[in-house]
Amino acid sequence: MIRIGTRSSQLALWQANWVKKQLEKRYPGMKCVLEKVKTKGDKITDLPLAKVGGKGLFVKEIEDALLEGKIDIAVHSMKDVPTVLPEGLHIRAVTHREDFRDALISRGNLQLKGLASGSRIGTSSLRRQSQLLHIYESFQVVALRGNLDTRLRKLETTPLDAIIVAAAGLKRMGWEDRISQYIPTEVMMPAIGQGALGIESRVDDERINEVVDFLNSSDSEAAVTAERQFLRKLEGGCQVPIAALGRVSEGVLTLCGMVGSIDGKILLRDEVEGSPHNGVVLGERLAERLLARGAGEILREIFPATHQVSP
Repeated sequence: MIRIGTRSSQLALWQANWVKKQLEKRYPGMKCVLEKVKTKGDKITDLPLAKVGGKGLFVKEIEDALLEGKIDIAVHSMKDVPTVLPEGLHIRAVTHREDFRDALISRGNLQLKGLASGSRIGTSSLRRQSQLLHIYESFQVVALRGNLDTRLRKLETTPLDAIIVAAAGLKRMGWEDRISQYIPTEVMMPAIGQGALGIESRVDDERINEVVDFLNSSDSEAAVTAERQFLRKLEGGCQVPIAALGRVSEGVLTLCGMVGSIDGKILLRDEVEGSPHNGVVLGERLAERLLARGAGEILREIFPATHQVSP
């Protein structure tokens, strides 16, 4: 039997159930059970992520359960996973990536260019806010927290004109008919790891590690590894206006990255390319290029007390 740790939101349960089905299909007769874990991020829904601890909010309690032997694997959205993992744990598999783009859902099914000046756009992400305001400076960004279904409901029950969420979650839930626009990555680069699932396990659990290896997509792993190294070089643990997208094509990994100010007035972008086997090196190189152009100053201004960026 394999015990699968997951958050209890509809989307998290869909993701965990998908992994469960893949395991049971691969190993007929194997029983898998879901263990729901309530995380701090699920409990605190009335404050922006950056004010209550950032990324680790959605994984810490699940990782604790993994370390304590209460579960055998954890299923995460890779965009929620901190770049530094607890000792004894690792991301053993990164699944084939779903759509990595952000999606706009609006009243009247309007696209970004069709929304009126002053429109109220709901998002909990500083990354989305920075990139949105860089192009549409008249929009008002409204903090929006909660599970995917909660955010969709708030579009109907609060004075919002549109919300921006990850396309992957909508597709997994079968709600893609709600999408007004898939936002091009030239306008809005995604979060690190967006669209990919990560299977976390104990480093020393050889049986489990071998069992889940088939779920790993080498191209997705290479892309996400590069993105995470880029983020690790730049960030100090808070939710920050940083984005990256790695893509493997014909044996070449192209990594694009972005750092922006919260108000969108400054937006730095760059890209590097190389072997998919050198994702860590490419992530470091891209971060260093943006640091040389002033990314460190942008991030220190946002989080002066907590954000220390390596030179």
